[in-house]
Amino acid sequence: MKELAIKYSRYKDTRRLSEAQRALLAEARKALRKSYSPYSGFKVGAAVELANGKVLSGANFENASYPLCLCAERVALAAAAAQYPGVPVVRMALTVSGGSKAQTQPVAPCGACRQVILEVQYKQKQPMELILRGEKGEILVIPNGGDLLPFGFSGDFL
Repeated sequence: MKELAIKYSRYKDTRRLSEAQRALLAEARKALRKSYSPYSGFKVGAAVELANGKVLSGANFENASYPLCLCAERVALAAAAAQYPGVPVVRMALTVSGGSKAQTQPVAPCGACRQVILEVQYKQKQPMELILRGEKGEILVIPNGGDLLPFGFSGDFL
């Protein structure tokens, strides 16, 4: 039997985060205002920092036909790829607001977003740090976003 381990750091608040991490988390929080979530009321904001120092953000965009919804993570990553092709994404911050209850725990990306994060890492040949937080409360920092999807699917299978 083998085991998998994921490295991450857990913080009670933002004081022990680097200035870059705090700034990116603040941008993700601002992105919540861009959310279009009339059905669930669950707003998601994401911000990405590129290797060239640029910061881009995205928010979730719901649709009455739920499978057509766009997640904030994929919106931000697509904006980065479209505006700065070939520039690696160094880190991504993700935060949420609303829904049926206050989110006091970090909220992780959905499975589809985990696959996209993994693909971005394959493409850029380097990991992407993830900073996850709910509306308030503790923060998780995961140095390699690909760790959230062990045994992920890659182009090597095609």
